[in-house]
Amino acid sequence: MELRQMRYFVGVAEALHFGRAAERLYISTPTLSQQIKQLEREVGATLLIRHSRGVELTPAGQVFLARARETIQAAGLALKDTRRAAGLDEPVLRLGLLNGIPGWLPAALEQLATERFPNSTVTLEAGTTTDQVRMLTAGEIDLGLVRTPLTLPAAMTSEHLAEEELGVLLAASHPLASSAELTLDDLAGLELIWIPRAAAPEFYDDALRRLGDRIRLSDISMSHSQLRSALLVRRDAISLGSRRAATPDVVWRPLCGRPLIARYAAIWRTDSHNPVLRAMTVSPGLTVVRQQVVEA
Repeated sequence: MELRQMRYFVGVAEALHFGRAAERLYISTPTLSQQIKQLEREVGATLLIRHSRGVELTPAGQVFLARARETIQAAGLALKDTRRAAGLDEPVLRLGLLNGIPGWLPAALEQLATERFPNSTVTLEAGTTTDQVRMLTAGEIDLGLVRTPLTLPAAMTSEHLAEEELGVLLAASHPLASSAELTLDDLAGLELIWIPRAAAPEFYDDALRRLGDRIRLSDISMSHSQLRSALLVRRDAISLGSRRAATPDVVWRPLCGRPLIARYAAIWRTDSHNPVLRAMTVSPGLTVVRQQVVEA
């Protein structure tokens, strides 16, 4: 019986649903189900009753849940106390938090760090793609998150993690807001308010190249968190963003025929000796959090 299996069981027991638990644990539902079945075979008893709406704990499952939580906590304390007795610092991963990134992605990386290196601590340093590269070069972070395409220094490596569709953001009062989807012809001549080029030059240039030259680039630029506010001031303008950015006042519309895709990658220094980072990047490593978040 492995601690990993206990953590999986606790995840299912708390969510009372295999699908939701699998999302929180960042593994596939079939893999999670297989691990629980293997655990039940080893225990020799049914721990969960499966039904169409989710699962419920058997009396044996309730006992195992309590003991599993105690065991996981005890294992963490054992590791922490042993490292302290050996004079070792608490393991810390300094993670670069990319502005505007899907919230599940840093959460998945934090979960992976905990899985691979129990009792590790993840700290966050926010910034743009350009900031991430600078901070990594300066040794201020251990793992960065960036938008690609991106040319990295020779001392760095990367791994693709996720992607999502970018569409058009516009005020709900905009004449085009009534359309279910938009074309490049619809956008011709409109003012585009977007992020500063310095934040992610290659990503910025790639997106504008795909849009063509008929869109009028605004004389102002904003961070991801400010774009929606800017559209409520300049209500005839548009911006680019994911469906996540939509609000009652700012709507999101897909681009018909030529969707723009934002791709996210993790980057790190190949000469890093950070134990948490090394544990996370050992095969299969970061591939366990790789997902496609393409919003149709």
